[in-house]
Amino acid sequence: MSKDGVIEELAERLKEPSAFVVMMCGVAGSGKTTFAQQLEQAGYVRLSIDEEIWSTNGRYGIDYSPDDYEQLKRDAEAKLRKELITHVRNQRCVVVDFSFWARSRRDEYKQIIEEAGGQWALVYLKVGPEELRKRLRIRSERFDANAAFPITEEILSSYLSGFEMPVGEGEIVIDE
Repeated sequence: MSKDGVIEELAERLKEPSAFVVMMCGVAGSGKTTFAQQLEQAGYVRLSIDEEIWSTNGRYGIDYSPDDYEQLKRDAEAKLRKELITHVRNQRCVVVDFSFWARSRRDEYKQIIEEAGGQWALVYLKVGPEELRKRLRIRSERFDANAAFPITEEILSSYLSGFEMPVGEGEIVIDE
């Protein structure tokens, strides 16, 4: 299905009186934030670890030390989980703007969502390495929550080698 078709289908969930969570999945530069923002415009609550870090702590390497980034990420994720549970219990539709690169993390969030009484969809944005490089070059010219630091070739290679592609997890794949 096309990206627009998936967005339209997920937007239909807003009409149902139940908690529904879209978990974004993909490597840096795959378009997760853009997709999540489109769902937010449709009426979903968007939760983003990167934006939580940015709004609370400022700019990477300027307002806080790069050495603090991993702890700030853990703190932001803990806050995001609490907010997610609250929204699910309040029967809201939520999109989690997070990479979900590890199957174990995806499974953990699916369980959290289900235990809070919600349903979920896993949307995997599958983008080839060359397109990712192109997008990340463009993104490196910005300085915002989604581009806190430049993704070097070394970082991208580690992301690509460590990414566990979802297979047989009920994922919706958007192949670009």
